[in-house]
Amino acid sequence: MPLYEYYENAANSVPLTSDDFAGVTQGTDAVVTALAALAKPGTRLGLDGWYGVNWPALIDRIVAAAEVEVVAIDASELFVSPEQIAAYQATYETDDPSFGWVNSEGVLEDLLDADRIAALRDRLAEARGGGAAVLVYGPAACIAALEGEYDTRVYVDFTMQPMLWQMWGGELVTFGRKEANPDYFWKKYYYNDFYLLYRQKKVAFAAMDYYVSAVRDDALVMLGREVYDKVIDELVLRPIKQVKILQPGPWGAYRYRDLWEVDGLECNAWNELAGIELSIMVELGEGGAPLFMPTQNIMQRPEQLVGKHVMTEYPDLFPLQVWLDDGYFPKPVSFERSSMPIHDHPSTDYVREHFNEPLGRYETYYIVESYAGSSTWMGYHEDADLEEWERLCVESQNRVEIPNWQDYVVRWDTNVGDLFLIPPGTTHGHGGNQMILEMDTGPSVAGTEYSFFTYDFARPTWDDQTKTMTAPPMKMHTAHSFDNHKWIRKSRVESHHRARPIAIDGDGKFRKDQYTSLPEMPFHIERVFMEKRAVNDTEGKYMHIATLTEGSRVTVRSLAHPERETTIDRLQACTIPAGMGEYEFINLDGSHAMVVILRLKQG
Repeated sequence: MPLYEYYENAANSVPLTSDDFAGVTQGTDAVVTALAALAKPGTRLGLDGWYGVNWPALIDRIVAAAEVEVVAIDASELFVSPEQIAAYQATYETDDPSFGWVNSEGVLEDLLDADRIAALRDRLAEARGGGAAVLVYGPAACIAALEGEYDTRVYVDFTMQPMLWQMWGGELVTFGRKEANPDYFWKKYYYNDFYLLYRQKKVAFAAMDYYVSAVRDDALVMLGREVYDKVIDELVLRPIKQVKILQPGPWGAYRYRDLWEVDGLECNAWNELAGIELSIMVELGEGGAPLFMPTQNIMQRPEQLVGKHVMTEYPDLFPLQVWLDDGYFPKPVSFERSSMPIHDHPSTDYVREHFNEPLGRYETYYIVESYAGSSTWMGYHEDADLEEWERLCVESQNRVEIPNWQDYVVRWDTNVGDLFLIPPGTTHGHGGNQMILEMDTGPSVAGTEYSFFTYDFARPTWDDQTKTMTAPPMKMHTAHSFDNHKWIRKSRVESHHRARPIAIDGDGKFRKDQYTSLPEMPFHIERVFMEKRAVNDTEGKYMHIATLTEGSRVTVRSLAHPERETTIDRLQACTIPAGMGEYEFINLDGSHAMVVILRLKQG
């Protein structure tokens, strides 16, 4: 699946003093020189890190730049055999063709050989005070059992999207390997390897002396521990922007061409504006390489970021996400081209029982732009034979067309400002000729997607190599979909799922609406209309995600600390930490602006 990152106006700024900058090293040559300078006679260096880091290039450069002999040891040598690793991973892959079972307890030591750890510990002890420096590198280098053996500990980090590019290209080096594993399967990562890496990251972070962002080989950035902590502390005090991603797909459309220039992107199905799998970009002074880090890193300050309730009930979870679904076509196309797959999402009970995930997928569609033929699919016709629909979908498996599919699924005309409530088990899909702000819960600490597809019109999907709709049709999840189904009819959608806005605050120059909801929906959708300025409040416990839907640019800033601010463009989002409290929107355009806000009901 191709992904494109968009960096325009994505940078976050944090205040650093001249003393802080003494702990910042920017640029690959400078970082390599700094790391090489740590290698002195008899020193022991541990460089732990995430999947995706180009370890051979980094280590070769450090060894070449060091003024003393450096003995480099690949931590992959600590692992058990590839067959044992595969057997362990298989437990969490399960035999489900599309999903797995989250490894909620495992640690990286589960895949390590105790005798090899002991041998390395002895080797490090013997090196103390000797002639050569010893450098151990790669995932597992700084496990707890080796903690006291290093003079310096470094964590080398990587973000999700570039790692996925390696995985899909068969270029990712995984546990216990020195070379890429071309047969690596994504379920191994999302259900097992991610969690082992994440728990090890926490162990390594607790003792690290330096943090290195290695997303770009030619633009490494290194922070001393105190500066790294300050960056995290400062980020979660202010609105946070993320690097959004754009993704082509079988319903991919073309509004993006009017809004953003993205090299290589030739159709756009949906964009992620906020969520756990995105990266964060931080400016560290003018002219230097920016710092890139995974969003998981700011979860080191969970109470300030997501609030005490989420921190307690859903440890490590960034609970909300926002997407933008493109649906503009310059010439009319059929619904079989413009529509998403017909699908539904699972409840919290369902994902806990089937996948060991903490939170279900609760979703809304807010219509941001509407064109002729604007459509959303939701619910079933009152007289539709739903047993027959299930049979047709199961028999089709998206390989055989269902010509009369519209006899079953209901089409709704839509316009800007419409909001559809989509609790688990509700059959639905974006129908095209509109731009949708899709605001959901994030079910997974790892960012795993939970959409159960039932029918995708037996159409080919996007091939990003040829830039054509010629790839095989999407796989369906009919067993999960119908097991999870609520069989909601048209009248129920009309009476319960078409929300309406209720004004709850305002003074004539701004207005705050809250949309009606359903008891099972765990979040509110609110919107703030303003001419020049509007105020809002996280109350110290609700994380907000705000997206500018009308207007061109607004500043979001703390009332108590106005220096804690950011600026977002139209159709860009920012996360407002739960601990921020009262804040304001300042409209930088000459006309009105509208911000749509996603926030949990419980805090």
